Amino acid sequence: MIARLIALLGVASLSLAAAEPKPVVHAPAGAVAGTTDGDIHVFKGIPYAQPPVGALRWRAPLPLPVWQGTRDAADFGPACVQNQAPKPISVYSPAAPMPMSEDCLTLNIWTPANAKDAPVFVWIHGGALSGGSSREPLYDGKKLAERGIIVVSINYRLGVLGFLAHPGLSAESPQHVSGNYGLLDQIAALTWVKRNIAAFGGDTGNVTIAGESAGGLSVMYLMASPYARGLFAKAIAQSAYMVSMPELKRARGDQIAAEATGTMLAGGLQAPDIATLRGMKADQLTLAATKLGYAPWITIDGKLIPEQLVATFDQGKQAPVPLLAGFNSGEIRSLMVLAPKTPDSAAKYEATIRERYGDLADSFLRLYPASDMKESILAATRDALYGWTAQRLVTKQAALGQPAYLYFWDHGYPAEDQAGLHAFHASELPYTFDNTDNTPPLWPKIPATAAEAALADTMADYWASFARTGRPEAANAPVWPAFGAAGGYMLFADAPKPSANVFPGMYALNDRIVCRRMANGRIPWHWNFGLAAPAMPAATPACG
Repeated sequence: MIARLIALLGVASLSLAAAEPKPVVHAPAGAVAGTTDGDIHVFKGIPYAQPPVGALRWRAPLPLPVWQGTRDAADFGPACVQNQAPKPISVYSPAAPMPMSEDCLTLNIWTPANAKDAPVFVWIHGGALSGGSSREPLYDGKKLAERGIIVVSINYRLGVLGFLAHPGLSAESPQHVSGNYGLLDQIAALTWVKRNIAAFGGDTGNVTIAGESAGGLSVMYLMASPYARGLFAKAIAQSAYMVSMPELKRARGDQIAAEATGTMLAGGLQAPDIATLRGMKADQLTLAATKLGYAPWITIDGKLIPEQLVATFDQGKQAPVPLLAGFNSGEIRSLMVLAPKTPDSAAKYEATIRERYGDLADSFLRLYPASDMKESILAATRDALYGWTAQRLVTKQAALGQPAYLYFWDHGYPAEDQAGLHAFHASELPYTFDNTDNTPPLWPKIPATAAEAALADTMADYWASFARTGRPEAANAPVWPAFGAAGGYMLFADAPKPSANVFPGMYALNDRIVCRRMANGRIPWHWNFGLAAPAMPAATPACG
């Protein structure tokens, strides 16, 4: 009898749990019903703009009218259209192709059940502006939200659908510009957050934008854009790359104008006008554009993006907000396509560097010697793209009088090191999100040890703390030194270790190279470094 009563009570408990009402939020945009994950309320697939389809393809995102009734927010929205392999082909590939749609401008929210005036952390995914999605399990925001912050992840248009510039599109625009639609989507998502996140318990005045790789690139452009000013209070840029971008109408050396690229692409697609391009199916257009060699870039259009990032940050015109930035020791180990081919001999390596770098060759060879060409090539490529960018960001932000924090990720574990991927590009993300058991199928498996769990716990604490106060702090962990005259940074290896002056001479050398190229006016600063560098322009009074 007692056993039967216990069983009935158990069934009743399960029935009550099943009948537990979904969390509902009545936001200015409309009511949404989410789900519960422990003490976290989760709302997925919330649209933040009108679908950019049909006549709205390649137009700035438009606000959605307030919807009627309660919108179900239990499932992620589809990924934005991108090329996908049928099965995983890299450490970054999802387990299976994601559902995709051109109607993809959605965001997801993880919020503590009793949140009130909570800090807001807006995550912008990476993927070279051509892939990725906010629905990837690696970006699950639950663990960060458990630290008392609200996590928002967003989708934005990708590839040719997100970044095509074309004279016909510029003619349609009230500002007479085109391209950058994916960046406009990010601004629209931040605008939605500002208008609606208070209903979810968020503080509209304490929003942090954060992203890695192309997400970190996006963070820099949001910092530079006058259109995004006032939409965020802090920024985190992980493995960002401050490379030169094409101008809308003017070529720069071998970097042709963005409109010219669009015109050539339309010719290759046999599309005589924008109407024909808009009539093409989104997935077919994306694949065809890729086969024709199209790659998405941010466009310097003089409006949304007034000038090259280097100039913006040199002049102190970027958003004056606290910043956390960093890079990884093995960035290029999973991005070998970016590394020049190793020469046949050390003598050839040194001769090529001396030919290309001239009076800067000795400085280059001290940092990247011929004695270990393979590692020198990886390090030189890493530093030119990611190391210089991270240090430049914190240097320029500190010059504005803003708190600035630098990190260097050099953590490895057995499966990763055995695969030759020590501290590879994006390998810090499972620790940032405290999601070490939520990685893609070909990602080297992170061991379920106390040490790895402790590092992830500390990393997530630092990130959540920065979102809360602008200072990265963690319980029972070292104090993170601000970047300043001593070049303070946090080294993440087996455990966090406060350090100073990462790779002495690296930043100064790369800064002189970029400065000379800018002064020359014809040489971009993107993938052309090390063995792939053009002849070094002469020193100038400003550049040395």
